[in-house]
Amino acid sequence: MKNQPFVIERTYNAPVEKVWKAITDKNEMKQWYFDLSEFKLEKGFGFTFDAGDKGNMYTHLCKITEVIPHQKLSYTWSYKDYQGDSQVTFELFAEGDQTRLKLTHEGLETFPQHNPSFVKESFAAGWTEIIGKSLKGYVEN
Repeated sequence: MKNQPFVIERTYNAPVEKVWKAITDKNEMKQWYFDLSEFKLEKGFGFTFDAGDKGNMYTHLCKITEVIPHQKLSYTWSYKDYQGDSQVTFELFAEGDQTRLKLTHEGLETFPQHNPSFVKESFAAGWTEIIGKSLKGYVEN
């Protein structure tokens, strides 16, 4: 049970094309996600961003591993100067004029578990805010 990935699903009142653009266009991503200095929607492209919690900032290191337009985006997710490797996958499903998004974050157990920022509950809280509130508010506006 401990090594189960974190999964969150939400349905938005927005078409797939709009949600896809929100999760893949760096100018849109900075409105609800993180402000990335560089982002290219291509397999193998690496990107970084700084974010944190409880006053701790971490440099996130990511590399795109899969792109299926309007359906799936996957990238690795690790931290500079910390052990651990994980994978984030966004999957989109058209449901009429709505979109169901499924986010899976695998490999959380590989991060230092003595650091409260890296426990599964911390990721759950972060993704619930990002996917459940920030992205929803952005694409439904």
